[in-house]
Amino acid sequence: MWAALTFALMLSVVIGVLYFARKRERELIGKLQAMIDRAADGTFDVSTIDESTLSALENSMNRFLKDSDMSFKNVSLQKYQIQTLLSDISHQTVTPISNILLYTQLLEEKDREKIYGEEVSAIEEQTEKLSFLINSLVKLSRLESGIIKVEPKNNKVQKLIDNVMKQVQIKAEEKDIVIHTEPTEETAVFDLKWMAEALFNIVDNAIKYTHQCGKVSITVIPYSFFLRIDIADNGIGIAESEYSKIFGRFYRSQAVSEQEGVGIGLYLAREIVSTQGGYIKVASKAGRGSVFSVFLPMQESIKTVTR
Repeated sequence: MWAALTFALMLSVVIGVLYFARKRERELIGKLQAMIDRAADGTFDVSTIDESTLSALENSMNRFLKDSDMSFKNVSLQKYQIQTLLSDISHQTVTPISNILLYTQLLEEKDREKIYGEEVSAIEEQTEKLSFLINSLVKLSRLESGIIKVEPKNNKVQKLIDNVMKQVQIKAEEKDIVIHTEPTEETAVFDLKWMAEALFNIVDNAIKYTHQCGKVSITVIPYSFFLRIDIADNGIGIAESEYSKIFGRFYRSQAVSEQEGVGIGLYLAREIVSTQGGYIKVASKAGRGSVFSVFLPMQESIKTVTR
């Protein structure tokens, strides 16, 4: 009889301990979930936390969220400062760059005997490169900050290709490169202006890294949900180890170090395409050309996207 009472008492204690442990576990999970929810919607406030009541796990979560919030604020501040700096640089350099180009052209006109022809061409070339770099940085900064809204909508792909062809035709002719395209009636969802910027950067690279008298082709392939635009060339190609690196900001392969460029084009192209719900793939072998495949959605599921 005493054994039965003792067993019952011990069982009651165990049940009580398990009950309170379970209750404490639910309370802890509830507190942690509340912390995460407040952090997610931006209302997490460390001043409302009573340090004396925190368990080790709660304290660790609180410290993590506090550090994450501080890190996010620092990153946001740095990003804003960089964007402000780029805008200031752009504004302050527009007039000097325009003046340098103007005076270079005047000097070229006065130098009828072409005594300083090489020097004038070098100044003009470097000034245009500087202007291109600054404009690219400003575009990238505005796109990333959401200042510029990308508005994807149904557009004819042929119109996009025609737009790009007008921009690259002269450069292709200078290298005797034939760009092959076929008429298409396909449509896809993209912002025409920004997508032309992205596609131009890819085609421009294909021309730049293809030898004299080479070939570049632009092919359109429709799928069920995506439309694929292939830009293929028979140029110098890309090593497989660099596939993931070439889309990095300012990345320049040692194989093309002698070519002009600042390493922004492919990064900007990927940002523009991904902002519109698409993506880019690359297939290449060193010395055997490259194929960049741009995938764009064919259904208008989003109206406006900002980053």
